[in-house]
Amino acid sequence: MDLTPGRQRLVFVVIVIALVGLTSYLIENRHSGGTPAAGPSPSTPQSSVSTSAGTQANGAPPSSVPAATPASTASGAEIYQWLPFTAADLSGAAQTTLTFAKDYSTWSYTESTTEYAAKMAGLVTSQELATLTSGYSTAGVAGPRVTDKQVSTGTGTIDSIRSFGTNPVSITFVVTINQQVTSTQPATTAPPQQYAVTVVSSGGTWQVNDLELSQLGNT
Repeated sequence: MDLTPGRQRLVFVVIVIALVGLTSYLIENRHSGGTPAAGPSPSTPQSSVSTSAGTQANGAPPSSVPAATPASTASGAEIYQWLPFTAADLSGAAQTTLTFAKDYSTWSYTESTTEYAAKMAGLVTSQELATLTSGYSTAGVAGPRVTDKQVSTGTGTIDSIRSFGTNPVSITFVVTINQQVTSTQPATTAPPQQYAVTVVSSGGTWQVNDLELSQLGNT
């Protein structure tokens, strides 16, 4: 249903209060990413060295996201009646985001652009996949990746929910990505990067349709 600006502000306040538990849980259960190291440019898409979107490079499944429990206000009203998604939707969107963050930042110099695209196809929209594939195959990025035999292992942690939308239903998460990169060159340390990752609901599943550095993302 359509909400007035005043009602929307009220809903956001209630959401922040109700979801703080879920956000805290996600932060406490973040992947252990190790010491991050410098890799390709943050804006450059990365490929996964895992055998599937749901398997880490070491063979272990990604951290699971707990199912969100229906949150109530002090008066007992369920806040999800005011939202375009359910508690189960929120958990599914968060899991897709974490899997994408891991696969985006886990890659190997041995992977071709075709292999990269195939692994990311189930997690992102066709438009976003084209953008990621183009960046991955850019000569200035692909050249050093192969020459220096770069291999990256990455993890992602959801920090917060930035916004949501309707038609289509979407949720934008603020996500911190850590990477550890090995190569034939001396290792250097780089700080974790924070991204705004937007996922959209499509046919009962969630797909990433936008990835930006958090300071450039939607506000």
